[in-house]
Amino acid sequence: MFRRFRRYLTFLAIGDVLLTVAALGAAVLLRPVLPWGRSIAGQSVLVSPVVYAVVALLWPIGFQTLGVYDSRLATNVLAQVRRLTIAVPVSVFVLGGFLYFTFRDISRLLIIYFALANWALLVLLRVGGGRLLQALRDVRNTAGRVLIVGAGETAARVADIIERELNPAYQVAGFACDTEPGEERCRPILGSIAETPRVAWETGCDEIVIALPSECHEQIERIVYDLQEQPVHIHIVPDSFRLAMVRARTETLFGLPMVGLREPVIDGVDWALKRTFDLLATVVLLPLALPVMALIAIAVKLHDGGPILFRQERIGENGSPFRILKFRTMVPGADSLQDHVTALDDDGNHVYKTRRDPRVTGVGAFLRRWSLDELPQLLNVLRGEMSLVGPRPEQAFVVDQYEPWQRQRLAVPPGITGWWQVSGRSDLPMHLNTQYDLFYIRNYSLWLDLKILWGTVGAVLQRRGAF
Repeated sequence: MFRRFRRYLTFLAIGDVLLTVAALGAAVLLRPVLPWGRSIAGQSVLVSPVVYAVVALLWPIGFQTLGVYDSRLATNVLAQVRRLTIAVPVSVFVLGGFLYFTFRDISRLLIIYFALANWALLVLLRVGGGRLLQALRDVRNTAGRVLIVGAGETAARVADIIERELNPAYQVAGFACDTEPGEERCRPILGSIAETPRVAWETGCDEIVIALPSECHEQIERIVYDLQEQPVHIHIVPDSFRLAMVRARTETLFGLPMVGLREPVIDGVDWALKRTFDLLATVVLLPLALPVMALIAIAVKLHDGGPILFRQERIGENGSPFRILKFRTMVPGADSLQDHVTALDDDGNHVYKTRRDPRVTGVGAFLRRWSLDELPQLLNVLRGEMSLVGPRPEQAFVVDQYEPWQRQRLAVPPGITGWWQVSGRSDLPMHLNTQYDLFYIRNYSLWLDLKILWGTVGAVLQRRGAF
């Protein structure tokens, strides 16, 4: 349920580094002029750039280790201040150990000034960040909407905790229940339990918390499967452990145990590292790719005079739709001819992509052979709709035909390349490539992303499975 805080926590982490370096600079400027400690008038108090670099590296590592970036405390300013009151002194103590063996001439009073300024600036950042979240909610109505299934004591506790601890990031939209609510707090009732998917869709809820008694296993299972077609996150207040998918995540919502069945697999620091890597790599690659993209655009336009780019709705992380960008490789209106080229394999599974697709143009065949038609998706990566590495995003009509287990591939952001592409690319039909996607999801690491990117270079040069 804390996925909405990951961008805010990334903002805090970047702000912490910048303000910490600024606090050290301010301490350097203040040490000669403040009237405390031994006078050092006329002496240099400049600090080596190495110390600034160590501080910029040490603080995020120390803060992460000490739980400053715990997503459960993201909007709780008092809890954040308490964590900072521990984390700042500990980080300063570690810095002192480093300085003892390296730059022993740095004034101890300067370090005290730095610690006080650092703590004050980071507290101000969190106070300002909390007010910003509240302002965004009031102006843009950005709060996540939560639908609670059930209306008993547990459901009431969930609602109270959300309103007390997760405001302003989340608000309770209402409840789904078959009977008169057992708690007065459990209102408004927006529909029956069986109507949960409809209610979630109509009210725009992106978080579902199921707080039903343990004897309602069948109802819970039906709700989970019915909600698979919607871009929502589902949580169950125990016990219903047999419904776990991909990576069931047990979390404590301020003392209340809860199991997340469709939590983001890549979250917290992993998500921040992956997103940062995507942005840095894309910023480096785009200037190199732009001349090639300009030549491709001219070739596509001169070939048949049709559109240069192909835009199509695809299904992204957790079922959220977005429009993918590619260089057009087929004749205009190719989507309307899909039924003419869809085939069945020997096991009766649909195959949507064939080697001799009559809709592919001459220029398009060349672009596909060298995977150059994918270059515009760097813009999708910049917008946060895709990652460099991840399962390929499918069209909505393909996702509609997924078995429930196949929907697990939507648990991570889609990618330009992935484990499937490096292991066989388009040679593998969808019902087999899903196994490769699930391997990636269950074994995700930044190192695996780097390995896949390196393998993609070889796959493209060998033109393996590209058509």
